[in-house]
Amino acid sequence: MNLARHSISSTPPVVLFDIHFDPECRIFTTATQAGFAVYRVRPLQLLRKRELTGGTLSAVIPMYTSSLLFLVGGGRSPRYPPNKVILWDDAVGKEVAELEFRERVRGITCRREWLAVALRRRVVVFRLGEVVSRYAEWDTSDNPRGLLAMATAPFSTLLAIPGRQMGHVQLVHLPPCPPPEPTGPPSKPLSPPPAPTKHPVSMIIAHTTALSTLSVPPSGRLLATTSSRGTLIRVWDATTGKLVRELRRGSDKAEIYGVAFRPDEREVCVWSDKGTVHVFALTSGSGASNRQSTLSPLTPFIPLPKYFDSEWSYAQYRIPSQSAHISLSTPMSKSPTEDVVDEEKCVVGWIQSPSDDREDVQEHQLVALTYTGSWYRVSLPGSASSANISTTTPPTSNPMSASPPSIRAMSAARPRSSSGASFASRPDKGKERERDKEGKNRDCILREFRRFGRWDGWG
Repeated sequence: MNLARHSISSTPPVVLFDIHFDPECRIFTTATQAGFAVYRVRPLQLLRKRELTGGTLSAVIPMYTSSLLFLVGGGRSPRYPPNKVILWDDAVGKEVAELEFRERVRGITCRREWLAVALRRRVVVFRLGEVVSRYAEWDTSDNPRGLLAMATAPFSTLLAIPGRQMGHVQLVHLPPCPPPEPTGPPSKPLSPPPAPTKHPVSMIIAHTTALSTLSVPPSGRLLATTSSRGTLIRVWDATTGKLVRELRRGSDKAEIYGVAFRPDEREVCVWSDKGTVHVFALTSGSGASNRQSTLSPLTPFIPLPKYFDSEWSYAQYRIPSQSAHISLSTPMSKSPTEDVVDEEKCVVGWIQSPSDDREDVQEHQLVALTYTGSWYRVSLPGSASSANISTTTPPTSNPMSASPPSIRAMSAARPRSSSGASFASRPDKGKERERDKEGKNRDCILREFRRFGRWDGWG
């Protein structure tokens, strides 16, 4: 009897190798088996696509909403050597420059007139002008993920890269980011912020284990770090190096895919291989407060573990499973160059959008993009009274909302999930009782669902 892989779909699944928002979350790019495409974030719309022959790409990075893109070859048959960064001008539809290195490119980030490239043990920064010139480079610890983050707001200077020791972050200050070129009627020019009164710190000892993500808001005033343990998110003051907040994603190990600051820096969202997006408040001005254990008031008097003094997310959204294929055989380990994607992997960004209930009210919402071509727009709890889903709702699973430990919840055994995502996990009864006790719904509201990568003829 042949029990090989069988498809339950009449069409092949969407396979996206890379998804990237631009720094302002106005557009996003995707790399596919056929080339790359550029979409508007909201309303979701295909702006342009470019079919490339001769191989595939592992990364397509947009330079804001301009026609300039940075391409890196990858996959089983790379379109370009993986040790090159190609500068592509989509207005003319061709390569305009290339940067070659002695090893594989691990990561890229950019802002106006600047490009930073992460290699295995160093980061190289280039100035983009009439010609591309090398500005400087810095040594790092082993950085296989290609971690680096750059502030993108006008006059911002911060570049965050791994330090020379594991778990450390090096803070580099580049020349100020220039403001965008005015496109409308003449207006008052932007003025740079006042210079800091103290010299900024250059190193932060963030974790004792390897870093898994680095994130900064557009201003560069804060820094968010996570480690390979995947349980804590630490938010730092990038000027003083002091720990601002320590947030807990969960108690079990996970692979955190990314952290994104709300543009006004009042909230932050985190997503991981658990398939859940967690939202945390950073200031009281956001109108929401993070949850804490019912035992947290006792920590000054009783030597309880630090776990009980943790801050937990005040809102979550669980991304539904969109599996297009079922394997009837035991799954094999994936090659790092195999053209397959994890269905739970996603990228999340913040947008400012008119409220679905009141068009005259602007609110911050989240857009989640999965590597299987699903587009979700969700609003935060309390931002609206009811959900108005404008298209067919995707299949959902049982909601699971991680809550901080309580006396009642501790009396029951808590099942630990594996490091892989499991969308059919059974909710913990202790957590459900605590949520009912508080009478608060912490689930984000799905406002709109779309599919990209096939409905527009692409993929």
